[in-house]
Amino acid sequence: MNEVSQKELEGTLTQTKTLAGKVYESIKAEIIRGELSQGSKIVESELAFKYGISRGPLREAIHRLEQMKLILRVPHAGSRVVTLDIKTMHDIYTAREALEGMAARLAARHMSDEAIVSLQNLLDTHEQVISESDGKTYLQEEGNIDFHHRIASASQNQWILENLNGELYQLIRMCRYQSGQQPTRPAKALAQHRQIAFAIEQRDEELAELLMRRHISGAWKIVKTILELQND
Repeated sequence: MNEVSQKELEGTLTQTKTLAGKVYESIKAEIIRGELSQGSKIVESELAFKYGISRGPLREAIHRLEQMKLILRVPHAGSRVVTLDIKTMHDIYTAREALEGMAARLAARHMSDEAIVSLQNLLDTHEQVISESDGKTYLQEEGNIDFHHRIASASQNQWILENLNGELYQLIRMCRYQSGQQPTRPAKALAQHRQIAFAIEQRDEELAELLMRRHISGAWKIVKTILELQND
């Protein structure tokens, strides 16, 4: 009886974690795309009804989102979606420019020839996606199909990886979603990615870092303009 109960308990825990994982991914995507607006209050009853789950797995999902800094718990006011104001965004892009610039430099030093070919093939796939959207969208999914994620991983620097692919990563994706919505940005971003990949292929560390820094700086200028227009 005890053995059956233990198995049932383990099965329930596994199911809860699976549900929490699915809800975490769904809410995260809504935050990244702005479907859950910045600063909006997290109402557990509404989300539980929307996703058809109990409060347990929902709260686990929300806790994970808090760890990613996508949701902030405010004392005596509950939880809210993070608000990326112009100061916060500027700080993120400043950190990105430094960290991703160094990541590109180190990628030019450490990336294998096979990994570089794979990176270039990835950009061919991105070009096809942009073409299918009539040049309007360049939204990379997270992980290994994300150009910037690949470069960070290729740096082989644990501190860069922990910062770029850890808590900061999802906030960066929120920022990139905004800049990626501009009509001319997708084609321009892809061209810049190809230039960075070429510099890495040539093992030109200085050029790879310079191009990545310019790429991030250009994205910040777009986001800054968007924020300033929104605040007018």
